[in-house]
Amino acid sequence: MRLDTIINRDALCALRELPAESVHCCVTSPPYYALRDYGMDAQIGREDTPEQYIARLVEVFRELKRVLRPDGTFWLNIADTYCGTGSKGAYTDPKNPKGRNGQSLSLARRAAGCKQKDLIGIPWLLAFALRSDGWYLRSAIIWQKDNPMPESVRDRPSRCYENVFLLTKSKSYYYDAAAIAEPIAPTTAARYRGGRSAGHKYDGEVPGQGKVQGINRARTGGYYDEALMPTTRNKRDVWHINTVPYKGGHFAAFPPKLAKTCILAGCPKGGVVLDPFFGSGTTGLAAKSLDRHYIGIELNYDYCTLARARIGGETN
Repeated sequence: MRLDTIINRDALCALRELPAESVHCCVTSPPYYALRDYGMDAQIGREDTPEQYIARLVEVFRELKRVLRPDGTFWLNIADTYCGTGSKGAYTDPKNPKGRNGQSLSLARRAAGCKQKDLIGIPWLLAFALRSDGWYLRSAIIWQKDNPMPESVRDRPSRCYENVFLLTKSKSYYYDAAAIAEPIAPTTAARYRGGRSAGHKYDGEVPGQGKVQGINRARTGGYYDEALMPTTRNKRDVWHINTVPYKGGHFAAFPPKLAKTCILAGCPKGGVVLDPFFGSGTTGLAAKSLDRHYIGIELNYDYCTLARARIGGETN
């Protein structure tokens, strides 16, 4: 198995040729349903129905599970789609005659149980399908963007987040919480330093919690000596990461910081990170910067060329 390489093939076919239990981590963002047309016969995302789309991704990720080590992690970035308003015949938007970003018009007109303008729920439909297929669904992370793509809607809030699911092959897996820990808030530090009177609301057990948190126990002085006071907390499941410009001819590149966060938590140094929907190579770029190896699989040759120019490596 070659490392630091880009494989120009269909994801499912390429995964079938990789050895079992050979990669430590997968970070990927597959094409979203009915939002873009990359002009490839075997592309994912242009299926007639959401069910067909999800079935194809489940098949790809089933093969990924074979390739992933028992302690491996799978970080899946996926966004939702609205059920379309049906065929407009010969009408095209004069501002976007081929769809936004030069893509074809949406196919999301047939979704079981959905009416026109309904949010389909693609991320959770996919997450539940993967859980049913044997994956452990460990976390549902909100990737919040303070600089989202503008929307001209007037009948709902504009979207500013996407989902990132952490899935694993086993109950026990590699996860480096310290590598992505956040600084504690100043107010938390003040609570550690201060005393705590008895008889307050959290002095006893909170129903369903089972024990009193140490920081809430009654005490006359600080809970920690200054030298022993923690400086970090566990990373929360809402990640504030802005999109960043990418000048190459790819319209869906996610920010390197998002990939780096997943890799730091889910892959040891020297490990192998796989992305079966490599696109412009953000996952590989992040892996190389963190002393990890990468394998990228990408159907579109032009995108393989972009990725190779961006991060180096071979194309097979």
